Amino acid sequence: MSPERHTQCGRYTIAQQTMKTAIFPGTFDPFTRGHQAVVEEALGLFDHLVIAIGDNCSKHTLLTAENRLRLIEDLYAADPRIECITYDTLTGELARRWNAAAIVRGVRNTVDFEYERTMAQINRRIFPEITTVVLFTPPDLTDIASSTVRELLAFGHDVSDMVPEGIDIGKYLH
Repeated sequence: MSPERHTQCGRYTIAQQTMKTAIFPGTFDPFTRGHQAVVEEALGLFDHLVIAIGDNCSKHTLLTAENRLRLIEDLYAADPRIECITYDTLTGELARRWNAAAIVRGVRNTVDFEYERTMAQINRRIFPEITTVVLFTPPDLTDIASSTVRELLAFGHDVSDMVPEGIDIGKYLH
């Protein structure tokens, strides 16, 4: 299937680019500068990015799903290419519902890579029409993990250099 659709306009043919959507799933507890870097790179590849916040009630999170959603919506409020949702289903099923061309995953290191490779293979088996795109976090952000940010917050440390600029994480903790 071609990414272009041609229509006639008078006697000229105009190529209209079809919109490519990708899903960027994660817990995002909290959303970090690493996540932000992956979003920025993904927007260079896709027209529309759905940031899908996993709402897994069996996982203990620092921020509620509603506050994680609010944080990311606040961050990207001015960008019409980004949509934020919560979900509680298989990511591949979500991607199908959104007619997404790809699932975007961010990787910081080889441990992340091995996990994401296994997930991509499973998704390919179950949802063969959906591609997984792995994007590498910039080297200066590879040490930032949401779990580290949560732990530092628990001990009262400032994490402003680990979360997107302008985000006051305290505003989303309650």
